[in-house]
Amino acid sequence: MEIGEIIGDAVRYPLNHTKSLLIYIVIMFIIALIAVFTGVGLIAGQEANQFLASGIIGIIGLLLIIIIGLFIYGYGLDIIKLGIERSEAAPEIDIGRQAISGLKYLILAFIYCIIPVIIMVLLGYINNTLALIVGLILFIIFGLTLVMAEGRLADTGSLGHALNIPEAINDLQTVGIVKTILVIIIVGIIYFILSLIPGIFSGMGDIGSIIGALLSAIISAYLFFFSQRATGLLYSDAK
Repeated sequence: MEIGEIIGDAVRYPLNHTKSLLIYIVIMFIIALIAVFTGVGLIAGQEANQFLASGIIGIIGLLLIIIIGLFIYGYGLDIIKLGIERSEAAPEIDIGRQAISGLKYLILAFIYCIIPVIIMVLLGYINNTLALIVGLILFIIFGLTLVMAEGRLADTGSLGHALNIPEAINDLQTVGIVKTILVIIIVGIIYFILSLIPGIFSGMGDIGSIIGALLSAIISAYLFFFSQRATGLLYSDAK
């Protein structure tokens, strides 16, 4: 697909799935509520010297947030997969499978990010300037390759397949390095512009704050679907 086709499709995709967007917003709202109630429970437990109860509340709240967070990452991978298949459908919710997929993605992202860090630290013992230059180059290369690895994970569900760095680099070359960079830049610009909109209402009192918070939730959901869709469509050229 051409860059314009990828961006145009990704822009329209969330608008065609408002029900899924609403579900995503509700899930994010639930995470926020869990975080608030967990914080309140921790404070109340400590003030009442109920440290055991406070600790249990904290652990339960943290576990719930982690599980829901992993589910969201996994749901995003399903959006990417549908983009790879160039399907107009929205993912179905499967919390268990998607949470496991989300965990795989976190492992994948950690490995792709830690490799440049390790190399940069080792080079730092030789020359700081060299470490900085090589580290920057590696972060760019591994960042671009991670986009392909994310597509590989979404496509197959296999962490081993996604961790095959040479094959992920081959995918990057197939899709096109310049094309990948341009899509990432355009997505980033759209992200930046839309993220500024809620701030317009911040100085308009309580009503403005409420409107800003609602817009922030809607735009965040939209951008999540938009970016994942763009990643899937981009990777589809490697298939």
